[in-house]
Amino acid sequence: MIKRTLFFENPTYLSTKNEQLVVTYPGVEKAPKTVPIEDIGMLVLENQQITLTNGLITKLVQNKAAVVNCNAQHLPISLMQSLEGHSEQTERIGQQLGASIPLKKNLWQQTVSIKISNQANHLMRRGIHHLKLERWSKEVKSGDSGNHEAIAAAFYWQNLFDIEGFTRYQKGIPPNNLLNYGYSILRAITARALVGSGMFPGVGIFHHNKYNAFCLADDIMEPYRPFVDDLVYEIVKSGEDVCELNTFLKSQLLKIAAMDVVMDDKVSPLMVAMSRTTNSLYECYAGLSRKILYPVYE
Repeated sequence: MIKRTLFFENPTYLSTKNEQLVVTYPGVEKAPKTVPIEDIGMLVLENQQITLTNGLITKLVQNKAAVVNCNAQHLPISLMQSLEGHSEQTERIGQQLGASIPLKKNLWQQTVSIKISNQANHLMRRGIHHLKLERWSKEVKSGDSGNHEAIAAAFYWQNLFDIEGFTRYQKGIPPNNLLNYGYSILRAITARALVGSGMFPGVGIFHHNKYNAFCLADDIMEPYRPFVDDLVYEIVKSGEDVCELNTFLKSQLLKIAAMDVVMDDKVSPLMVAMSRTTNSLYECYAGLSRKILYPVYE
């Protein structure tokens, strides 16, 4: 079952009763609302005047819901997750930490190859020249020693948006603001799935910045990025003003978790697919498989 993503941008008081999330609005004559906690996959808190009870936090964490907090610029900056995401967590993290360098290089090769392939398919869908990406996706070597990811990214971003002066840069012109927000949500979804599969998001297969607590999440989310790009492209194509990241745009980007993706010829919501991806990663660490399952952009 697909879990719900709840977004709060106004001052609210969040508590729990009878296994329900109870939403009340201080100083406003508005009836409280309730949502079953078991239905919640992610809670995005944007307003600085939102209050949560510890009882609610405990139940959310126990039900493996990701609690995402935003900064004053309305961008996600923190993620609250359970310390015990899986009954075999200790053993699984041990296998993760013991992964050999050749295995990590192979996993990164797979990851980069499918990411570039998905980028190629996205350009093809938009009627944009994509054959270079298609070729590069088949030329990725162990550990991506040829740096095809960066080469493909440069080509991809030069051709995707027909916007004068656009380059993919975190502080660049719109729709970089939409991409930043969408990728932040995707990162939280990935970290949630990794913890749920008993792994530690801070130890990656390629990313290894000592200041990054989500290296593995940044690795595994790579092939999923084109799905965010697809959503942002559609928003831009619609003619919507994207200069400011308003409530409507955020509500559109929060649909990422429920987007349909294809994996093993089966269609499923992205959040469900991500859990299958992270479980397949564990099987690679455990020596049960040599292939990570990733969705194919179609």
